Amino acid sequence: MSWDEVMPLLWPATVDTLYMTGVATLFTAVLGLLFGVLLVITERGGLLPAPPVNRALGVVVNIGRSLPFLILMVAIIPFTRTVVGTSIGNAAAIVPLTVGAIPFYARLVEIALREVDPGVIAAADAMGATRREIVGKVMLREARPGLVSGLTVTVIALIGYTAMAGTVGGGGLGNLAVVYGYERFETKVMVATVALLIVIVLVIQAAGDLVSRRLTHR
Repeated sequence: MSWDEVMPLLWPATVDTLYMTGVATLFTAVLGLLFGVLLVITERGGLLPAPPVNRALGVVVNIGRSLPFLILMVAIIPFTRTVVGTSIGNAAAIVPLTVGAIPFYARLVEIALREVDPGVIAAADAMGATRREIVGKVMLREARPGLVSGLTVTVIALIGYTAMAGTVGGGGLGNLAVVYGYERFETKVMVATVALLIVIVLVIQAAGDLVSRRLTHR
């Protein structure tokens, strides 16, 4: 297989990978942030202490983080079919990608929020800020660099997940590497997909680091 034949295959596969990663990142950022905030404010001594809720959330997050992605993807096939009507293809891959990434990002959000200076929170409380204002205008605002760094790590993990999804019916570069690089022994395809994945990861990491640094200096 010549490079002239390989190149036309790379673009649609790259678009599929970016599509799956982008949509999963959107859902993960919203739901992971929500879970992370709840983990912090519902703990004993938090803004909205609810130990039973906190323990339940902790168990859910820990279970989600402990399952290898391939096992998770197979285990939730019935749920995936219920949501998108199929268990094969890009749309179907987004479901396990999101489910697998939410608990991962939730813990990173929790860590970022715990690094916020308690004195700043206490000062906002003393000034009469509501719980919603403390969370939105103090905790999340102060934790923005950590939240961005955590999301960057999560996006890179999602790219790795999309590659694994390609081995069991998902699209993207992972599927291209399996179908052509592995099953047809096309070394050029394998090299090209690996190189593209590395470039994508490097670009995302650089962008995330840049945004995090700028937020830190504000």
